[in-house]
Amino acid sequence: GRRRRATAPGSASGAPCPSSFVRVFVLGIDPGLSRCGYGCVEARPGGRGARPVAVGVLRTPVDAPVPVRLAELQRELRALLVELRPDAVAVERVFFQSNVRTAVGVAQASGLALAEAVNAGCEVAEYTPNQVKEAVAGWGGAGKDEVERMVRVLLGVDQPLRPVDAADAAALALCHLAHAPRLARLNPAVAP
Repeated sequence: GRRRRATAPGSASGAPCPSSFVRVFVLGIDPGLSRCGYGCVEARPGGRGARPVAVGVLRTPVDAPVPVRLAELQRELRALLVELRPDAVAVERVFFQSNVRTAVGVAQASGLALAEAVNAGCEVAEYTPNQVKEAVAGWGGAGKDEVERMVRVLLGVDQPLRPVDAADAAALALCHLAHAPRLARLNPAVAP
């Protein structure tokens, strides 16, 4: 496939995990047919933030027919879920797109991500871009650069996360970690 995996620098802690802490891996997906960002984070013990596990982008060839691109993206998403084994998958909710062609590709990629996550037995959540910005940067009007900077701060990563789809995916995973405790209080069956 065309997966480009970039594990964040300095992400390996090497410290043993306390036995009373259950590891929680969240995979964020920023859906797209040409570029589908992914960011997997692990919750730190005691609610002390998160560490990056894997961040990158899945790409499909723009000159290939759409069914071929969708099949390739599906295979790559499935392989990513098998490799990373997340407990939860957070996907950006298709909210609004001014370009109809882009909107269709994003919706198709989103559907694949949602279905593959359910088939892998993961908890699945969707968040709007404003929910992600609010959770990561503190306000729903934050720009992409501000969100990317805050993702790096929250994950303790010095180098920029590029392309922006990868940073957006990591932001989705962080958003889910921020919302998960509230969701668990509302419905204990959805606790990660």
